[in-house]
Amino acid sequence: MKFVLIFLLIIITGTLSYGFYIKNNGDTNGEIIIGISVLAVAFIFMPLFIYHRYKNKNMKDFTFEKFKKELEEKSKSGDGLI
Repeated sequence: MKFVLIFLLIIITGTLSYGFYIKNNGDTNGEIIIGISVLAVAFIFMPLFIYHRYKNKNMKDFTFEKFKKELEEKSKSGDGLI
């Protein structure tokens, strides 16, 4: 998966730079290439990257459940900020 992500990043970066190069030369197809590259980043690369980074993680570590419990306990005991 890591190599697929690196390969996609290189391909997308290459097509994006090619699109800017073509656009700079006055061709209107450069804008289409830039748009397709941005869509590829948004809808192909980013979901794959997010899946790769979080596939073995516990999602409860990224929530505020522990913080909310501590805040409720402090507010019940009267030592809280509320």
